[in-house]
Amino acid sequence: MRVLVTGGAGYIGSHAAKALAGAGHEPVVLDSLRTGHRWAVKWGPFVHGDIRDTQLVAETLRTHRIDTVMHFAALADVPTAVARPDVCWSINVGGMMSLLDAMRLADVERIVFSSTCATYGMPAEMPLTETTPQNPINPYGHSKLVCETILADYAATFGLGAIALRYFNVAGADGDGEIGEEHDPETHLIPVVLEAAAGAREAIAVNGEDYDTPDGTCVRDYVHVCDLARAHLLAMDRIVPGTRKAFNLGTGHGFTVREVIEAAERVTGRPIAVKGGPRRQGDAPRLTADAGAARAELGWEPKESTMARMIETAWAWMSEHRTAVRLASVLDRAAGGR
Repeated sequence: MRVLVTGGAGYIGSHAAKALAGAGHEPVVLDSLRTGHRWAVKWGPFVHGDIRDTQLVAETLRTHRIDTVMHFAALADVPTAVARPDVCWSINVGGMMSLLDAMRLADVERIVFSSTCATYGMPAEMPLTETTPQNPINPYGHSKLVCETILADYAATFGLGAIALRYFNVAGADGDGEIGEEHDPETHLIPVVLEAAAGAREAIAVNGEDYDTPDGTCVRDYVHVCDLARAHLLAMDRIVPGTRKAFNLGTGHGFTVREVIEAAERVTGRPIAVKGGPRRQGDAPRLTADAGAARAELGWEPKESTMARMIETAWAWMSEHRTAVRLASVLDRAAGGR
């Protein structure tokens, strides 16, 4: 298949593009490079543009004879979404509307959507299933829930086939070291912990140490980015016209913040300084997934999502590969490459 990967220069999108190419498909990346990286686009054509440019998206779909869309392009940073809900809604919801309009213009009727467990908010019971009430508590979660609703309406009215994948905490990096996580600023726990191990941070601030959890710190469900990428390929093959389905992607096993830090110390062999801090507003004590539906209906198994594997691959990317990849990209641009 020929697959348009919006946001394919970002962390998850680039791993999906590699997985697509490895499975014999052709990924076509569309990215504004607002937060993505040109060096992360390695496995197919690149189109520099914004998903809110409907005509550009429609032209890209037609020119490359796209069969299916994987939609990752979004503002995914919660603090930014809270501070600038106008930007969040413009990119996430406005971008979805523009993309769907372009798909209708180009007669493309299949989409896999990057959604999130943030659509659930702070539920009282764990683990979360796809039928858990969705009550998001911030603009990011709200915007993703609205996108899921739009997809359901388009499926019912226009025959669109859509699958929304609700991620839990994504971690790790490509095992070959070709791509990895690169955010500025970095806010995700595992890379922040590894920055402290590398000496780039003095200490890790643990926000909240008095939760009703084994050691008082928050519990989260982590999934390896390569397992996540494989889930998108499986979902792509199981799209049904006229329906919108949703699946949780997680392991069902949670780790506390302190357990993540201790695992990072074991993998890196380095001590990591920790300092306590107050709870962050809106942090749920626990978030874990019931991914039984993804296993049963998609045939998905999170094969690489052990904490050790996620930290090992993230550490290898950070300490061994990232500098070389970025330098090669700079040299390529200097030589006139795109």
